[in-house]
Amino acid sequence: MAIESLTEQLNQLKDDILLMGKMVSNAIEMAVDALKRQDMELAVQVAMNDENIDQLQLDIEGRCLSLLALQQPVGRDLRFIGTALKIIIDLERMGDHASNIAKVVLSIGNEPLIKPLIDIPLMADLIHTMIRQNLKAYVNQDRDKALKTALLDNSINAYFTKVFNELQELMAKDPKNIKQAVFLLFIARYLERIGDHATNLSEMIVYTITGERLELKEGRVETKLFTNAEEV
Repeated sequence: MAIESLTEQLNQLKDDILLMGKMVSNAIEMAVDALKRQDMELAVQVAMNDENIDQLQLDIEGRCLSLLALQQPVGRDLRFIGTALKIIIDLERMGDHASNIAKVVLSIGNEPLIKPLIDIPLMADLIHTMIRQNLKAYVNQDRDKALKTALLDNSINAYFTKVFNELQELMAKDPKNIKQAVFLLFIARYLERIGDHATNLSEMIVYTITGERLELKEGRVETKLFTNAEEV
C-alpha cells in the first residue's frame, strides 16, 4: 500500500507540474498578445493571475516536502521529487517575467509603437514551443526531446540581440524613441530570461530521467544529444 500511495502521489505531483507549466505558457502568450493589441485590460489580467501561479507553486512545494518527510523515497523517486522542487522554481520565475511584461505593456499604454512587433512575438513563439516540448518530454520521460528543446534557446538569444541592436539604432536616431525603446528592451530581456529558465527545465528533465547533470546553455547541447543514448 505504501508503494501504491507513493506512486499515486507522484502521479498527482506530475499532473500539477504540467498544470503549472500550462498556466505559465498561457500567461506569456497573453502578455505578448496584450502588447501586440495594446490591450490594457488583458495586461492587468495577466499581472493579477500571477498570484494563482505563485499559490500553485507553494502547494506543490508543500506536497514535495511532505513526500520527502513521510514517504522517505529513494532512487528515481527521490530524484523526481527533488527536481520537481527545482522545476517549479523556474516555472514560477517564468510566470513572474510574464507578469513583468504585462506591467511594461501598461507603462507603454496606447502610444503608437516605434517599430513593428516582429521579433518579440517570434521569441514568444519559440518559448511556447520550448515549454510545450519540455512538458511532453517530462510526461514521456524523453531525454532526447528535452535536449533538442534546449537548442531553441540559441534562436531566442539571437532574436534578443537583433531586437537590442534595432532599438539602439532607433534611440540614436531620435531621442523621443528612448522611453518606449527601453520598455521594449525590457520585454525582450524578460523573454530572453524566460528562455533561460526553459533551458533549466530541459536540464532538470534530463536529470530526472537519467541522473545526468548537464549544462545546456550557450550551445553546449549538441555534444550531449546522443551521449549514453543506449541508457534511455
